[in-house]
Amino acid sequence: MKANNGKTIGILTGGGDVPGLNPAIRAVTLRAIKEGFKVIGIKNGWKGVISINPSLPFEDQEYSMELTEQVVNRIGRTGGTFLHSSRTKADRVPLKNVPEHLKDKYKDDYNDLTPEAVKNLNYLGIDYLIPIGGDDTLSYGVRLHKEGIKVIAIPKTMDGDVPGTEYCIGFSTCITRTIELTHDLRTCAGSHERIMVIEVFGRNAGFSALLPTLGGAADRCIIPEHPFDIELLTELLVEDRLRNPSKYSIVLVSEGAQFKGGTVKYEDDETDMFGHKKLGGIGDEVGKMIKKLSPKFNNGEEINIINQKLGYLVRSGQPDALDSIVPTAFANLAMDLILESKSGLMVAINGGRYSAVSIENVKKDAKGQSTKIVNVEKYYDTKRYRPIYKNIIGDPMLILTSD
Repeated sequence: MKANNGKTIGILTGGGDVPGLNPAIRAVTLRAIKEGFKVIGIKNGWKGVISINPSLPFEDQEYSMELTEQVVNRIGRTGGTFLHSSRTKADRVPLKNVPEHLKDKYKDDYNDLTPEAVKNLNYLGIDYLIPIGGDDTLSYGVRLHKEGIKVIAIPKTMDGDVPGTEYCIGFSTCITRTIELTHDLRTCAGSHERIMVIEVFGRNAGFSALLPTLGGAADRCIIPEHPFDIELLTELLVEDRLRNPSKYSIVLVSEGAQFKGGTVKYEDDETDMFGHKKLGGIGDEVGKMIKKLSPKFNNGEEINIINQKLGYLVRSGQPDALDSIVPTAFANLAMDLILESKSGLMVAINGGRYSAVSIENVKKDAKGQSTKIVNVEKYYDTKRYRPIYKNIIGDPMLILTSD
């Protein structure tokens, strides 16, 4: 082991949990210690960064801890994030979420706590910060980079939609679980000769519905990038059911999908700090409409529906093979960049090879949405609601382009 070089690396996880986060934390820690760095884990993402209280000694801090080989070795095979997470937008913190020791200083309805974030990172002695997250989490990493903090980002998301990289931690496990669970549910659909509607993740991008369908999990898929005709969908699913010897059919519906001429379905009007309403219910709506319309295409006979929302089942448990390997590689690539004294970058896969791109790639469009979505013209049949997979020479393995 190298002697301590006097430098410190901070690591945090933000946004939703996914399998693969703990392997990344472990790999960063082990490599960093080997190279002579001290490693500090910051708990609860950006919430932890703004909640550090510099008036307290390090050992009394609730949101930070030193990471050692002993601490991280046990967690490398587990899912979730042992550093915990939050959806915190540190430059727009609601008054009710301002840390108690800062309430006398910040009294607006929404507060930019970036000065506190910078101060707290300096208090912890962080020379390099490694945030692991999706475009929301990493977009604040861009802000800190502009404030002079040295940042090397690692992309993570179930939806696979972080711009600038062909792969994000968590996506493979999401697809693997979706295929496995959908196949398990076939026994129920077949036993009762029903049409099964399965709601999956995918706010703005439909990769998590498209790829499992491509893998044979479903007959059809509905994605956010293309509003769908419920009558056409019903007709197709009835046809699929009639052709199936077990008399059932399956459609995967992205949570962000919408009826033609309709709007996205939300659970309620409550939003998180990034302005996102909680999606949910589109699968139930689709199921109700298919049942209602089914007699039109089934000789007047109604077809019953099975509705299932996979939700957290696809992001729980241990990571699959890809989400054990890639996080380890991403972590070591991040350390390579730090050892080269580089910052303002995000590790990535492009052209099927490991690379690094400017962290500025995670910026969103004018509507606050990720710019990485399914190329409908190339990969989605809008008349059949199925993936297209032809003329693919030179395309990414998982049809997830970097832009």
